[in-house]
Amino acid sequence: MARQMSRRPKSLAAFRKQLLRWFRANRRVHPWRRDRDPYRVWLAEVMLQQTRIAAVIPYYDNFLGHFPDVRALAQASEQDVLRHWAGLGYYSRARNLHRAAKEIVERHGGAFPRDLGAVLKLPGIGRYTAAAVLSIAYGAPYAVLDGNVARVLARLGAIRGDLRAPRQWQQLAAKSQELLAVQSAGNWNQAMMELGETVCTPKSPNCEACPVNGFCAALKRGLVNEIPEPRKKRSPLRQRIEAAVLLDPRGRTLLVRDPGAHDDVLFSRMWQFPAVQTTGNGGAELAKHLLDKYGFVPIVLTELALAKHCVTFRNITLAPFLARVSELPKIARSRALPLSELNRVPISSATRKIAAAALDAIDSGVTDRGRARNGRAS
Repeated sequence: MARQMSRRPKSLAAFRKQLLRWFRANRRVHPWRRDRDPYRVWLAEVMLQQTRIAAVIPYYDNFLGHFPDVRALAQASEQDVLRHWAGLGYYSRARNLHRAAKEIVERHGGAFPRDLGAVLKLPGIGRYTAAAVLSIAYGAPYAVLDGNVARVLARLGAIRGDLRAPRQWQQLAAKSQELLAVQSAGNWNQAMMELGETVCTPKSPNCEACPVNGFCAALKRGLVNEIPEPRKKRSPLRQRIEAAVLLDPRGRTLLVRDPGAHDDVLFSRMWQFPAVQTTGNGGAELAKHLLDKYGFVPIVLTELALAKHCVTFRNITLAPFLARVSELPKIARSRALPLSELNRVPISSATRKIAAAALDAIDSGVTDRGRARNGRAS
């Protein structure tokens, strides 16, 4: 489609004009669109990766309140950065953001670089994020390509097949660059993304409201609902994680920083309850983990309400167990905190769910009547 338009300058000019006019009239109001400060644009683009806009907005405002510019972010500790990111998920984004801020201060004098090559060398920044920040903040002539833009391009050109296949993706990137309205690169990229997010949606696209429907080959051929082809989903993996909520007479619990017998994704290498992936139930494997890993086993583990947690293709059952102890064990890389004040340190959503189950059980008195399991490992 882009090549056809490039042979017909008037058609390409009309396409660009219609889309930009639509964007000016219909652009949504988001906090990161208040100005073109590269730090704010960059922060928004990172937060929006694999995360809904509605979920991002409160985190964005709160994060800027604590780290208003790149120097403030660079000077902060990683723990403080993670604490204000906690709950947004995909915590490698926050770690890379923090690392990149340090590099921007140390190597670029605190200014987000304008050179594409320099931007791509920053931690956590790929081609899409680099193009988005440079075009929106500096008006640089780089077209973005994400899932929304790819879907728009595929329908405009009636392109079939797996859009994420490397060769297909490269061709879409080339088409995106050919269509780019160079003099309005930032608005153009936002318009393409906005069109995919609000009109040219994956299911039931609103073709009547599309400002460029006259250029859409898929619409002309009746293929809108067939393009793009649905991606094959990975079969869900079911897991069970048992976690020990140790509670002393002062209402304090123990958090640790060692992933131990489970992967880094669920608790994101942040403060967490001692936990282990299990094949069964009843707390026996958890008790064995506490003994093997920390040299400690509570007398009784009380099973609490289960919680569900999903991470990409994994369906995880969180099984919290409460153990009342006279004194919290002394464990390396651990921290004692009131169970109701865990937000003082960075914790993942999974840890929040486990803590909530324990607090609910304590408030309702379930732990005094609940089913107790012998915690000793055999």
